[in-house]
Amino acid sequence: MFMRREKLTGLPSAEVALPGRATALPVPAGHFVHGRPLVGPFPAGYATALFGLGCFWGAERKFWQIPGVYTTAVGYAAGLTPNPSYEEVCSGLTGHNEVVLVVFDPLRVTYAELLRVFFESHHPTQGMRQGNDVGTQYRSGIYPFDAAQADVAAAVCAAYQAALRAAGLAGEITTEVLPAPVFYYAEDYHQQYLAKNPNGYCGMGGTGITCPIVPAVLTADR
Repeated sequence: MFMRREKLTGLPSAEVALPGRATALPVPAGHFVHGRPLVGPFPAGYATALFGLGCFWGAERKFWQIPGVYTTAVGYAAGLTPNPSYEEVCSGLTGHNEVVLVVFDPLRVTYAELLRVFFESHHPTQGMRQGNDVGTQYRSGIYPFDAAQADVAAAVCAAYQAALRAAGLAGEITTEVLPAPVFYYAEDYHQQYLAKNPNGYCGMGGTGITCPIVPAVLTADR
């Protein structure tokens, strides 16, 4: 049983962040669900996305089920500690977020469509938590890999904020949007966790409000 609740809700400074290590954690050779690789190089023409939306066990399952997604992996990003372990991330002293790496075919699924799944799968106004999961590693985050992704992320975020207001949901979206940081793969047992443990913990829960994707955003994204 893993402790999924943390009380630290402020990001650490470089002075107090854990030192980490120079060696990366080992990565399994293939995805537990479909066998495709978790580490590149990936097929030519494919794109990569990076999202944080709470506990990465349930978040990863949301994305590997999408047609057009080639592979997924979970890991840690947007922190200070190099090559952190799960226990270190849970301490709140690395600054990392639990994230999902998504490799996709943009001719079959757009980045905007992935963002729709992102927003509809969690509650993006809760700051450093998702439901009962409290801590900096559960914050909402979008990490674009280029300017085009950043533009689409900004447009979809604004559209969803408007949808939340129209539905009467109080609170501003707290999703951090940062250029894609270094992605550190999580331990083997976390990869595709809910496929290995079908009855395992999943804390995914959205607002119930549909994320609108305007045609102009979809067109620009292709």
